Amino acid sequence: MSVRFEVSAAELEEESLTEPVSESLSSRSQGYGAVNSPQLYVELNKSGRAQEPATDSNPFRNLRDIELQSDHFGSQEGNLALFEDEIHQRPKISALLSTLAKYDPAPASNTQTGKPKRNKATRMGTLMGVYLPTIQNIFGILLFLRVTWIVGRAGVVDAFFIVLICCCCTMLTALSMSAIATNGVVPAGGSYFMISRALGPEFGGAVGLLFYLGTTFAAAMYVLGAIELLLTYMAPGMAIFDPDTDMFNNMRVYGTIILLVLTLIVFVGVKYVNYFASVCLVSVIISIIAIYAGILAAGHGGYPGITYCTLEGVAVDSDAHCNCSNPQWLRCVGNETGEKWLEHSHTLPPLKERVAIPGLGKTDFSANSKSHYLRDGQASSSDDAIYPQIAADATTSFTILLAIFFPSVTGIMAGSNRSGDLKDAQRSIPRGTIAAIATTSIVYLTCVLFFGATIDGPLLRDKFGESIGGSLTVAELSWPSPWVIYIGAFLSTTGAGLQSLTGAPRLLQAIAIDNLIPILGVFAKGNSKGEPTTALILTAIIAEVGILIASLDQVAPIITMFFLMCYGFVNLACTVQSLLKTPNWRPRFRYYHWFTAFIGLLLCIVLMFISSWYYALAAIAIAVIVYKYIEYRGAEKEWGDGIRGLALQAARYSLLRLEAGPPHTKNWRPQVLVLVKLDEDFKPSNSRLLSFSSQLKAGKGLTLVSSVLQAEFKNSFGEVSAARQCLMRAMKEEKIKGFSQVIASANVALGLSYLIQGSGLGSLTHNTVIFDWPDSWKRKLTWKLFVATIREAAAGHHAVLVTKGVSTFPGNKERLQGSVDVWWIVHDGGMLVLLPFLLRQSKVWKNCRLRIFTVARILAVI
Repeated sequence: MSVRFEVSAAELEEESLTEPVSESLSSRSQGYGAVNSPQLYVELNKSGRAQEPATDSNPFRNLRDIELQSDHFGSQEGNLALFEDEIHQRPKISALLSTLAKYDPAPASNTQTGKPKRNKATRMGTLMGVYLPTIQNIFGILLFLRVTWIVGRAGVVDAFFIVLICCCCTMLTALSMSAIATNGVVPAGGSYFMISRALGPEFGGAVGLLFYLGTTFAAAMYVLGAIELLLTYMAPGMAIFDPDTDMFNNMRVYGTIILLVLTLIVFVGVKYVNYFASVCLVSVIISIIAIYAGILAAGHGGYPGITYCTLEGVAVDSDAHCNCSNPQWLRCVGNETGEKWLEHSHTLPPLKERVAIPGLGKTDFSANSKSHYLRDGQASSSDDAIYPQIAADATTSFTILLAIFFPSVTGIMAGSNRSGDLKDAQRSIPRGTIAAIATTSIVYLTCVLFFGATIDGPLLRDKFGESIGGSLTVAELSWPSPWVIYIGAFLSTTGAGLQSLTGAPRLLQAIAIDNLIPILGVFAKGNSKGEPTTALILTAIIAEVGILIASLDQVAPIITMFFLMCYGFVNLACTVQSLLKTPNWRPRFRYYHWFTAFIGLLLCIVLMFISSWYYALAAIAIAVIVYKYIEYRGAEKEWGDGIRGLALQAARYSLLRLEAGPPHTKNWRPQVLVLVKLDEDFKPSNSRLLSFSSQLKAGKGLTLVSSVLQAEFKNSFGEVSAARQCLMRAMKEEKIKGFSQVIASANVALGLSYLIQGSGLGSLTHNTVIFDWPDSWKRKLTWKLFVATIREAAAGHHAVLVTKGVSTFPGNKERLQGSVDVWWIVHDGGMLVLLPFLLRQSKVWKNCRLRIFTVARILAVI
């Protein structure tokens, strides 16, 4: 037994009255009006759940199908049944909507058989489509190059909180993203698509551009990380310039070469990038397994063969000595270093040899738990470094290390960007993304604890492993060989750079296709295969800017700002949609709340400013500039965004507040209703009346511009709409910020009366009526209409302003000099004095003086 609610569409006699079902069909389908309107059904089973829709290749059934089914169910006419049993052969509303969403007007490729070509593309599940790609994007070069150093400088406690804060930020963002992603299909564009459709084109364009810049600079960061691995650890002999004094130029030269190679690979074809991605994913997994294997191996006696020397608790450069037991046995790089050592050797304590990786339970965990933040050039918190101590190469603090680490947890949007390739995107995106963030968070947090419990403290603070012969600390920890980390990290970094160079141009192309920023229109086109070649060139140029910075630690905070802005707006979108509770907000993902999204938004803002306030201000400035630019150009897109809904809620709240009581005398100002006459072309007969209204209001208060068409509304809807559009254009030309209204009435006097009585909404209504003195006022119909309008306004206790000779009034581009004379003859409560004051707020009347004339009676003095 099942229950059916049936809605039968009435047959339309005229094709012109048929409205298209969707925007895509209205612009792409042909002959829709000629198709007999199908019936829509909603079928519920006993449990109250919608049953699976029947398979139907065509959403519009032909007339023959309807006739055949009508033989079984009865006549089509007057079919308003609320209950029927036999409905299994009828299409359901879910089937119709599904086929409409997948409608493709292109003809089938197989013309011989007449059967449409099936899509044989393999759809991915949660594991391969979301979980593993997200893990690959999150795990990056910083895990191998900087996490041990962050633990050494920040200490285990501070480092644990740094990682925890970053992971909480991404987890809260993932909850918000899952709610938005399961509220509808998310095509390519990822966070840009979600934000733009949830917050509007202005926010979408601004945040989309920031997300594009963040992804582009991420490519530069990955390339710089690969170069640092190559020249510092894997092949130091490949350095062109002296690595001790001119390492930045090495980074720039090799970085530019690798960036060019990666760009050429992306240019050749994305399929090669996808082939390489699987290799990189395997290398990342093997590298992480090798780290944990090394930690376990170090727990059984440590690595006693790996030793290094310290001087007063600070690691010593391995190139400055050969035996820690005798400080006089030196292997000096040159005479200068040797003389420097001999100068201080007689006053300094001897070098001390220590085991680099004592292992679990043998490391001073309490000492490693304390922070060791230093300034640039210091070796300890009290003294500057002396040869051969390894000095800090940059100033460190909790906030600085937080900004450096945050790019390690980005990449959570990888699943949402692949929604078109998933079997069930609304199921896979939340599960895969949250599981990936949980996995990577556990890895990062446990690595912080294990590094602090396994590796000696001074070695943790040795950023480039100079005390152990220039080796990577985490590579020395790994098992069975350090080259597992070197090769895995290099492949992972190169693959991540390829992914960024592949995704960033497509994001820019998506922004350009939406035409939110006209200057980016050139990047909307692709090559013959649809690849965004032009956008790829711009992406490579911007990435080269990051390469020229030549410092991994300087590029990372830039990426942090861009991604935090993006994540913050994802949380804002979820917060706004959840609070508004709009009918279209129905996400399948239920484990979210507006409060968690709001906390995620606050966390993103706080992280931006505590990481780097000047970078945060720069990112906000870019977003504001792009937002105002899109707003100034006038966004042509309308996506039913949440900001518009928020504005409606705020307007409703304000209107209800205004209903509490009449405004105080101090807050009174003219809220004007301007009555204009339209000519045959629906243009105002005298535009200077609008100019005067604009100068009087100066953009403040309420302005209603209205007119009456002498016609029957049922026969003149098109004319009324056209007249309103023309009136809106005239208001825009005169810079009037207000509302337009055109009504049709067979009697003009009644129409004007309706406008005076009914214009406005609630307490937001007019108190002043402005209209022009009639030209031919001696005609009976004219002066009667003029007097009737004045009486209607007076009956409503409105102030009446009648402009005589308004055609001689100044335009908005004129600038007047002289005086404004007010003849204050009748006591009007100060209206005549207020009007010239308001006019002087406009640039047209600003330089004029105000003169008031009144009639006074002189009393005789006795």
